[in-house]
Amino acid sequence: MSEPIIRAFFDEPTNTVSYIVADPVTKAAAFIDPVLDYDHNGGSVDTRSVEAMLKVATEEGYRVVWTLETHAHADHLSGSPYVKAKTGARIGIGEHIREVQKIFRPVFNATDLRTDGSDFDHLFTDGETFGIGDLTISVLYTPGHTPADICYRIGNHVFVGDTLFMPDFGTARADFPGGDVHALYRSIRRLLALPPETRLHLCHDYKAPGRDTYAWETTVAEQRRSNVHVKEGVSEEAFAAMRTARDATLAAPRLLLPSIQVNIRAGRFPPAEANGVRYLTIPVKLNGGAEAAV
Repeated sequence: MSEPIIRAFFDEPTNTVSYIVADPVTKAAAFIDPVLDYDHNGGSVDTRSVEAMLKVATEEGYRVVWTLETHAHADHLSGSPYVKAKTGARIGIGEHIREVQKIFRPVFNATDLRTDGSDFDHLFTDGETFGIGDLTISVLYTPGHTPADICYRIGNHVFVGDTLFMPDFGTARADFPGGDVHALYRSIRRLLALPPETRLHLCHDYKAPGRDTYAWETTVAEQRRSNVHVKEGVSEEAFAAMRTARDATLAAPRLLLPSIQVNIRAGRFPPAEANGVRYLTIPVKLNGGAEAAV
């Protein structure tokens, strides 16, 4: 199999890394975790990040056949529908997205949402393989951060989504609805059982204390040796205790509510109301005496 061409695109407002993966022989390509630019304060979106990826694809003569999601992100809105509209690419995600849809449908009273995953063009199963031109991609089911996380393996490269961060930053949180700290540990161990030279391509970076530059590629060997949360010798019990305590101190991601309700719809916004405007829902919990005051 040819070595894939990989191009990373970093979106600093959401600390997200998106990728183009292309077959050098056939020029078939996939986008992984593309970002739709969303202005939370103004309630507007634009497509500059996806357009930058599409520009490179056009310049290189790539034919985009897939837009792949590692999971339903909680920190950015998916640009996959725009990629599909421009290229005809199919939108793929792991089959357990159905569990995430069932969790969040009542949260947002999303009565339009089907919970069978049919908003997506394909639901990948663990161990499934598919092609991008002459490249063969295999799917690894890696739940824990959410019930639906998957990784995409292409030869010596694995696109790990949010499961792992750079060794000096650690691992993903596991406190979202449906998250499971023990499942996360086992998923990470599955990744770290791959050959030590395997290159891991991350979905986020936040510059750990003491590091001045963003980074999003590491190796299995580096993770085994020095990941601050889960290096060799860290037991499942120790990891679970650390991760649970750490998660209890973390605020919700700024774009959690808009991201989830869009991304469980494969990047679609809720249907327009009678006035032609689309609205995102903000569930409000009234605590203590607040209910009597409103």
